[in-house]
Amino acid sequence: MNRFVLSVRFGIALTSSLIAYFLVLSLFGFHTNPLFSLFNGVITGFAIYEAIKYKRIEKREDYTYTSGFQAGIVTGFLASILFTIFMAVYATEVDPEFIKKIAGTFSKSYDIGVGVFCFTVFLSGLATSIVLTLSFMQLFKHKIKE
Repeated sequence: MNRFVLSVRFGIALTSSLIAYFLVLSLFGFHTNPLFSLFNGVITGFAIYEAIKYKRIEKREDYTYTSGFQAGIVTGFLASILFTIFMAVYATEVDPEFIKKIAGTFSKSYDIGVGVFCFTVFLSGLATSIVLTLSFMQLFKHKIKE
């Protein structure tokens, strides 16, 4: 199998899960509460863990720390890019008041644009992906012994 096919599959599944979770929250009006975004880390962690695990199963004896790390990072980075695009579309087209609502939770004096908001979403996705990948690689860093 190609080097990135597994990671792309998990990245798209992760993005779909994050979008579905966000839309379910928005149905109930909870999407502006930052506390609920903590569950994004759980969803991301599950997808990265599974991507690394399946890469290990796929590679068997050829599994290395680098191949596992690559699977986790590509999964997380792809999902971060796609979810940021979704959030940009949502914040500009679906609910133009979304950024004001979410910034209002912190302070009324913030004037955040779409660019800053998307940059923040993207950076938090990348940071979460890096931390979770490094954490899970501690579980999967040894070669499979048969």
